[in-house]
Amino acid sequence: MRSSRRSPPKEAATRTYVARRLAIAALTLLGMSVIIFVLLRLAPGNMVDILFSTGGYVSESDKQSIMKELGIDRPVWIQYVDWLREILTGNLGKSYRYDLPAWEIIKPLLPVTIELAILSTIIAVLLGVPTGVISAVRQDTTLDYALRVFSLAGLSMPSFWLGMVIILVLVGWLGWIPPMTYVSPTENLKIHLVQFLLPALAVGYRSSALITRITRSALLEVMREDYIRTAWAKGQSGWIVIWRHALKNAMLPVITVIGIEFAFLIGGLVVTETVFNLPGVARFLVEAVLWRDYPVVQNLVMFIAIVVILSNLFVDMLYGWLDPRVRYGD
Repeated sequence: MRSSRRSPPKEAATRTYVARRLAIAALTLLGMSVIIFVLLRLAPGNMVDILFSTGGYVSESDKQSIMKELGIDRPVWIQYVDWLREILTGNLGKSYRYDLPAWEIIKPLLPVTIELAILSTIIAVLLGVPTGVISAVRQDTTLDYALRVFSLAGLSMPSFWLGMVIILVLVGWLGWIPPMTYVSPTENLKIHLVQFLLPALAVGYRSSALITRITRSALLEVMREDYIRTAWAKGQSGWIVIWRHALKNAMLPVITVIGIEFAFLIGGLVVTETVFNLPGVARFLVEAVLWRDYPVVQNLVMFIAIVVILSNLFVDMLYGWLDPRVRYGD
């Protein structure tokens, strides 16, 4: 008699899958750390060279003394091992430029970028998903063509350019310019929200354009399935069929795009943060690279990598919740 092996429960399979993914994530982060560390050292010049070139003179003894003080005179592999040891002990190192712990510099930057990315993603979803649904339901009509042009325009316009246009329109039509100095929510919540809403609209519009197109194509494909035709034939309400049956099954690629867009926004808002003068991660990362501030650059890039990995894992977990047919196992 052939023995049958029972499949593990869904919860156990999910835990195994998450553990496997986290192990892969740890290896990925280790590989990323090596790439980040090596690429920074391959870039011409270092913090000491920049300091001396700015001062206009070079003293070899002083230069070697500063390099020894910063610890960049040692072999690269020793510097890498020391950096890993510091991370494991919770010490992110000290900024070369500001002579402060790197965490004290990075900590106030994170809420700014995360808040802007979350607001932009919310606007993109609220604008992109309904627009894509309407475009699919009204396929090949005037409204569909108009919405497709609207989404194509969003893909064609850079978000920072749209941000500058918004500022110019506000100045030209209303004679008002948004505050260009960062205001924390504890100081003035109303001004803070206005300050973040404008760049979030600019960035969210671009992301919504991609979500619109993905939603439209995915929904059109699902609406051709037999179970959707059966629901129509049973006389169910049109919008119930669309929102409860068709859209739910078309959301997997949409969720994937939303997760990718959110991860991109964490490190891809350099110019937008510059235009609106927001002290975020992306803007400060560019400045740190220019100054070869290794501890700050390394930790900021690792933070972005962690966000990308966790975003992908979260999206994969959503698959099982949205579609019961998705199983996590061998």
